[in-house]
Amino acid sequence: MTIVPVFAAETNNIPSATQQKQAVTGIVTDNKGEVIPGVNVMEKGTTNGVITDVNGHYTITVTNENAVLAFSFIGYVTKEVPVKRQKTLNISLAEEILNLEEVVVVGYGVQKKRDLTGAVTQVKATSLEKERPATVQDILRANVAGLNIGLDNSAKGGGSMEIRGKRSIKASNEPLLVVDGIIYYGSLDEINPNDIAQIDVLKDASSAAVYGAKSAAGVVLITTKKGSAEKPTVQFNASVGISTLAKKMDVYNPQEYLAWREDVQESIFEDHKPGEFSDPNNLPAGVTLEDWISYRPTTGNYTYDWLVRLGLFEPELDNYFAGRTFDWYDETYQKAFRQDYNVNISGKKDKVSYYWSLGYLNNEGIVIGDKYKSYRSRLKLDFDVTSWLSAGVNVQYSYRDQGAIPRSVNQIWANTPYSTPTDLDGNPMLYPTGIDNASSINSAYNDSFIDRSAIRNSFTGSMYAKIKLPFGISYQVNFSPRLLLYNYRNHRSSQHPVWKSFGGDAQRRSEMSYNWQVDNLIRWEHTFAQKHQVEVTLLQNAEENQSWQEIQTTQQFAPSDILGYHRMQAGTVPAISSNDTRNTGDALMGRLFYSFDKKYMLTASVRRDGYSAFGVSNPHATFPSVALGWVFSEEPFFKFPAMDFGKLRVSWGQNGNRDIGMYAALAEMKTDQYIYQTLNGNIDLSNSIYVSTMANKDLKWETTSSFNFGLDFGFLDSRISGNIDVYKMVTSDLLINRSLTETIGFGEVMANLGEVQNTGFELSLRTLNIDAKNFQWNTTFNFSLNRNKVNHLYGDYENVLDDNGNVIGRKEMDDIKNEWFIGKDISSIWTYNVIGVWQENEAEQAAEYGLRPGDMKIKDVDGNKIYDNNDKEFIGYKTPRFRWTLRNEFTLFKNWNLSFMLYSYWGHKAPYQRAKHFEAGTLTKTNYFKIPYWTAENPTNEYARLYSDDKNIGANFYRSLSFIRLDNISIGYTVPKSFLNKFKIEGMNIYGTIKNVGCWAPDWEYYDPEAYNADSPNTVSSTNRTYTLGVNVTF
Repeated sequence: MTIVPVFAAETNNIPSATQQKQAVTGIVTDNKGEVIPGVNVMEKGTTNGVITDVNGHYTITVTNENAVLAFSFIGYVTKEVPVKRQKTLNISLAEEILNLEEVVVVGYGVQKKRDLTGAVTQVKATSLEKERPATVQDILRANVAGLNIGLDNSAKGGGSMEIRGKRSIKASNEPLLVVDGIIYYGSLDEINPNDIAQIDVLKDASSAAVYGAKSAAGVVLITTKKGSAEKPTVQFNASVGISTLAKKMDVYNPQEYLAWREDVQESIFEDHKPGEFSDPNNLPAGVTLEDWISYRPTTGNYTYDWLVRLGLFEPELDNYFAGRTFDWYDETYQKAFRQDYNVNISGKKDKVSYYWSLGYLNNEGIVIGDKYKSYRSRLKLDFDVTSWLSAGVNVQYSYRDQGAIPRSVNQIWANTPYSTPTDLDGNPMLYPTGIDNASSINSAYNDSFIDRSAIRNSFTGSMYAKIKLPFGISYQVNFSPRLLLYNYRNHRSSQHPVWKSFGGDAQRRSEMSYNWQVDNLIRWEHTFAQKHQVEVTLLQNAEENQSWQEIQTTQQFAPSDILGYHRMQAGTVPAISSNDTRNTGDALMGRLFYSFDKKYMLTASVRRDGYSAFGVSNPHATFPSVALGWVFSEEPFFKFPAMDFGKLRVSWGQNGNRDIGMYAALAEMKTDQYIYQTLNGNIDLSNSIYVSTMANKDLKWETTSSFNFGLDFGFLDSRISGNIDVYKMVTSDLLINRSLTETIGFGEVMANLGEVQNTGFELSLRTLNIDAKNFQWNTTFNFSLNRNKVNHLYGDYENVLDDNGNVIGRKEMDDIKNEWFIGKDISSIWTYNVIGVWQENEAEQAAEYGLRPGDMKIKDVDGNKIYDNNDKEFIGYKTPRFRWTLRNEFTLFKNWNLSFMLYSYWGHKAPYQRAKHFEAGTLTKTNYFKIPYWTAENPTNEYARLYSDDKNIGANFYRSLSFIRLDNISIGYTVPKSFLNKFKIEGMNIYGTIKNVGCWAPDWEYYDPEAYNADSPNTVSSTNRTYTLGVNVTF
């Protein structure tokens, strides 16, 4: 009797004879109209299903006309559609903003987004293809909260990288690079951005700790493309562009220049007579020509005399009377042409996956003479040799020509409108304003006497074999060699009027570096009782890095230097030097990942590193980490329907920094020559060898301990998703050069001293604003802030005194020389506070400081009329206090796409050097940028007088560098497949982009604020705006 109901229950799932089966067919595309192969098409409530083919096509027979089909694919929102007697169902799937099943690359493995316990951000390079990023840095720029990318406007492009602030004072703050699972010691410009599939950035210690001593500054993991489609796919991309100067700082035209020189001279010579420097043909009221003549001796040619009074040199005088002027912008900048061509072939067949690419890049910079050319190729093969053995090879080659000789941008203001590159007879001039003014520059003249070549060839490879063992265990071995060849050649001709004094010179420099790494990896993955997921990773690593450098130089070629560096033996003053280096490293690492019921996650790791650069007492160091994750949205008690995903993360870990000199802990030996007198009175040279640096056998690793708390969230079916992270990082045992007393015999020694702290907040927000049939709109917003603080320095203490000189305590001493202060940000600005400009009615007060009206008014903190360190104050920061980015992407009518991106750095300052007008001196008869200046008639408080004075104390006007940049506008058109099928073309996209559209900086009137260089604040910095057109074709 118990059998009957069970049988009846089972038969309820069997279709009745009256139910009619029905065939349904269709094509699945994305919201841009592109077909999606591999989509799962399932009849809901059954095991009946198919997948779409390479053309996105499917055919499925459903059990009845009331069936519901579910369409699902990784990276897209699952869609359920009732059949309703329809025989054709063409489906469009929307991209899923928060794809929890998507794979993220972590150290020595991958994880699903759902399982992540660390602070990891992923950037899909394919999603940015229509913006045509020119470099790897362009893929990352403004797309990762907490990752700062420097600006490089040269033809090469690129820029520095920094994750979550400055962690080290002296060692490197650049993140570790990992390409396809292998630590990468090459340059990013060797990697073709077209080869990149995705980039994952590890920001917290627990994520990066598996790389131990190399990951204190974070890790950037680059994954390149590989073959996946069953049939061969050929892609060709071509783009051309024009770059122009984004912001031109106007200089004075010829007439304005003469008026400016008049003001310069009047400011220099305080006791000048009325109209003394005025045009004798246009004297001010009350001044006669006789008065003017009486001021200074004249030649009878009064215009000539006036120009001499203004400080013009002989060539400028000749040009003035000949009516010749020159715009030095035209001799410095150009409209630069850029070309980028790439082809790749990929596919997968018979257990072999292949990807091959070749790229050619030829860029001109906006500065004349700046150019960069490269060839880059990659071959990636993966083989399933047997059911238990797989192997692969990944080889990258790059050729880079960096022998450019760009014009000196400073020649724009180092010359005047009346100084020309040639004299009246057309002969080129070395000094356009005359031989008496060597500060003037004719860069083109110098460059014409230089022959230079700089070629880099690099080969980077990796080979692996993976064996599947019983019980879910696998073993993999990786071997990764790298070879870099660099050849630099330079010749300065003896035909140059200055270089002929030493007969010309030449240099040949050859460098070769070779390194290899071996990774032995054991992995074990197993799931118990469908809820307990365990992954164990074990690593043994060894590496060796070697380099060889040879330099030949020579001068005084005889009989001629016409062959330059091609015939070094013709030089009669040769010199040869060489330098070889070698270092080694090793590591052991273990990592455990545990997940229970896909809700509770634990990741723990420990890595022990060894490196030959450290002292014999501390060659090894151990770096642990632990992280927890909780998907609280899966808990039964969680009742918030609008929030479909929520996960809390907390992590702690330690990372090391080994990026110091190879022999920083050792006593280095050097050779030299010295002159001595023999007993018989002869002067001779003797070779010597000596110890140049002091050893420190106790030198150890710089260590960063990091705590991170994070929240991952998704709302409204993940139409709103994002991450919030709060962190605190403390870097201790800083690697710093410690000064020594003279009696020791060495000036300094590398030591472990001090502690730096970084705390910060990061927000990443992604939204699907509109998802209609013919219009989609996505937004991505990132925000980050970082606060830095020096906790300790050298451990030297001093007494704290009260007003009566009594000792009331002790405090650690600051480093005044380097401007590092306990409790302050490394980037704090400690300087004199310029509070305005001395005005005419303040002449007596200004005179008390040896200054006069028009000079900077500097705050006298202690009121003793003497400016010293006691008058310096903290007035701001050199690095931004906040950073944010905003990207919007639109798809219209499935074929058109439009995107734009803004980003902002806010809250930092820099010295506005030219507001002092020091350069307007009597000896530098230069042109000048049109910047306001103080006069009695223009009593500004923001700009000093021309040729102002601060008694050499180094005061400056400081201005905010805060800016908002519209960085990129991109538009593309995807040609319909119905049209392309006639030509057997799989896909085609035509696009156009504008890079660096505009920049708004409310308080910075000079050049681009992001291009400001703190190490060279007076250097003219140029940024370019690039217009690009391109086409991407798939066969």
